[in-house]
Amino acid sequence: MAYETLLYEVKDGIAYVTINRPKVLNALNHTVITELGEVFSAIKDDPQMGSVIITGAGEKAFVAGADITQLVGLNTLEGKAFAEKGQAVFSLIENLGKPVIAAINGFALGGGCELAMACTLRVASTRARLGQPEVNLGIIPGYGGTQRLPRLVGKGRAMELVLTGRMVDAQEAYQMGLVNRVVEPEKLMEEAEALARTIMSKGPVAVKLAMEAVNRGLEVSLEEGLAIEADLFGVCCSTEDKVEGTKAFLEKRKANFQGK
Repeated sequence: MAYETLLYEVKDGIAYVTINRPKVLNALNHTVITELGEVFSAIKDDPQMGSVIITGAGEKAFVAGADITQLVGLNTLEGKAFAEKGQAVFSLIENLGKPVIAAINGFALGGGCELAMACTLRVASTRARLGQPEVNLGIIPGYGGTQRLPRLVGKGRAMELVLTGRMVDAQEAYQMGLVNRVVEPEKLMEEAEALARTIMSKGPVAVKLAMEAVNRGLEVSLEEGLAIEADLFGVCCSTEDKVEGTKAFLEKRKANFQGK
């Protein structure tokens, strides 16, 4: 696949998506959002893809935010449509059914932080800086920041970051639960790949349904969430992977999952 703003390659069942606009710190514009939607739709439908690692080109930024030049002239209806388009793509990433790991190599601000939060897991370089600085422009986060940030770090911390526009470094982001791991820059992709391979070694159907249970359960009451969990647990019990996984455990051998 060839894209104008993305680099894309596949290796050993891992899809690598790199936002490739380093001269503007990989800022998100209409083309980037459109192409992210295209590539993740293709990955979702490809049974050969077990996981995704997304990062930014260059050493300075994962994604430093939205392309401000495309925000200046927006009116109310255009602004809503702008936000809804990005939200739809990020929801696709969040609910891909396959783990998506953000390898945060530098600035992840505004839309970049929102993109990282839509991913399943986040590995950050010690150089990473994260934040939602939209209030400095007289706007609010529009790609899910006001919703995913409090779900990850709690209402109080989220309010502080959104209302002050303050950036946090990788270590503070880790302490508040915004990222899962922090590593030295030269170890970033290695760590992301190791995490991807660990998850890919598990039962693919179980991984998909576990992510679905978590994502759907966050939106409902505990009682409803438990019902979702029970339903999906039941689905797991009807799979060949469950038969293989339990049999392999009892036979003290490695399971050979087929994703069925």
